[in-house]
Amino acid sequence: MSLLRVSARASRTLISRRTIGLGQTSFRRFNSTEAAAVVDPKISAIVDQISTLTLLETASLVSELKTRLNISDIAFPAAGAAPAAAVEAAPAVEAEPVEEKTIFSIKLESFDAKSKPKIIKEVKGLLGLSLVESKKFVEAAPKVLKEGVTKDDAAKIKETLEALGAKVSLE
Repeated sequence: MSLLRVSARASRTLISRRTIGLGQTSFRRFNSTEAAAVVDPKISAIVDQISTLTLLETASLVSELKTRLNISDIAFPAAGAAPAAAVEAAPAVEAEPVEEKTIFSIKLESFDAKSKPKIIKEVKGLLGLSLVESKKFVEAAPKVLKEGVTKDDAAKIKETLEALGAKVSLE
């Protein structure tokens, strides 16, 4: 139904332009083949050659053009060649020696005897253990409390346990 409306509107517009006296109307569409006729034959030949390349050949062409023209790598969110450029840029990233760790294991090293009940309650809440299991866990220190924890969560847990009197390390 909506397709009929669109075509009816287009035909009414065309009829009204001709009846008003605009004479011959020429409609030019975007991305049409008419625009390609204006292109220089040299550029057209280059485009034809590039269109026959495989994906890997295109990636190497892009990298060669970047080096020859001294163009820095800029990540474009919707660029088709961005994944290929990212693969080639990966060795440069590996050359950097410092890489920040994002996943940690929290290890309960030791605790103050006076704060043992508070630490047992905190471990019970963190791990979801029963009171007896969390008591055995705390008494078995040094022991890994949690593994695969993000940096922010690990820092919060460490700060909480240290405030209660435990010695905690992040690995």
